[in-house]
Amino acid sequence: MTDQTDTLQSSVSHCIESEQHIQICAGNSKAFYAQTKIGEPLDAKVHSGIVHYEPTELVITARCGTPLNEIEKILAEQNQMLAFEPPHFSEQTTFGGCLAAGLSGPRRPFAGAARDFTLGMKIINGKAEVLKFGGEVMKNVAGYDLSRLFVGSLGTLGLILDASVKVLPKPETEMTLAFELTERASISRINKFCLNNIPVSASCFDGKQLLIRLSGSEISVASARKNLGGEPVENDITFWQSVKNQKHDFFNTEKRLWRLSIPPSTPPLEINGEQFIEWRGALRWLRSDDSPEKIRALVSQYNGHATIFKNAQADDLIFEPILGKLHQLNMNVKLAMDPKGLFNQGTLYESF
Repeated sequence: MTDQTDTLQSSVSHCIESEQHIQICAGNSKAFYAQTKIGEPLDAKVHSGIVHYEPTELVITARCGTPLNEIEKILAEQNQMLAFEPPHFSEQTTFGGCLAAGLSGPRRPFAGAARDFTLGMKIINGKAEVLKFGGEVMKNVAGYDLSRLFVGSLGTLGLILDASVKVLPKPETEMTLAFELTERASISRINKFCLNNIPVSASCFDGKQLLIRLSGSEISVASARKNLGGEPVENDITFWQSVKNQKHDFFNTEKRLWRLSIPPSTPPLEINGEQFIEWRGALRWLRSDDSPEKIRALVSQYNGHATIFKNAQADDLIFEPILGKLHQLNMNVKLAMDPKGLFNQGTLYESF
């Protein structure tokens, strides 16, 4: 595998010398989730394979091009999982792409995000240097936690070669309950459940009903089921997979699909379009024909931010603009890791 690292490092070095922009690619399952595509493709899927996995340590280290399906299959054999439930938008979804996008699934507000489970990382920066941050244990992280900074950076800081993430045992049992409630009542109910130490591991409001997934020991789940009421949902594993991977009918739209992040207890948004609400109310998917300016202005009133997740139009800004000191801070990090601005330039913002 050293040859693969050397080949990738040599490719980056060549691009730096010729001042050629670099477009990192692998499974391309999230190609829609980017502002622009500039530069020479750098195929990272050849750098594949699991480096280290010891189930008793609850840590797995894998190379960036490793298919996510392969990692989850190996974990499942040991009754373990990636607790942040990364979405699979195709069979080609890779481990590196999953971390670079920083996306998490239904379990995220109850277990943690992709960034929370990242322990260490090996990368190639914009000077063609191979650097290693963090390690394979939580206490190994000190000072600036650059490995977690790479999570969600969409490849703009450099190429992730491999990464170590913490895994968790699968819950003993799970079940899903449905409640016929309004949107407002659903937001209130799920937040109340979470304050009362109910073993919730996922929630959503689909426009008609609140669905919650309970996870844990058989005793705790049975007790919660008895106290909460609601109707058990059949085929709930398939349902949550459809939500995680955006195969649910809601996501089948030609309208802009917005990802709105706001405080979980925010009341229903007065906005045109249809919504699908996850994460206790903190994540609100919206399909709407309203202008980006109108939607972002409304969301900002609740101290949130809005991203056009899919179906952006030609002149749309996919990501919420950042200004002032926050923009300068981001630029300082970008320049430190990628001085010539060659990696995935323009993917997040025109200047980044």
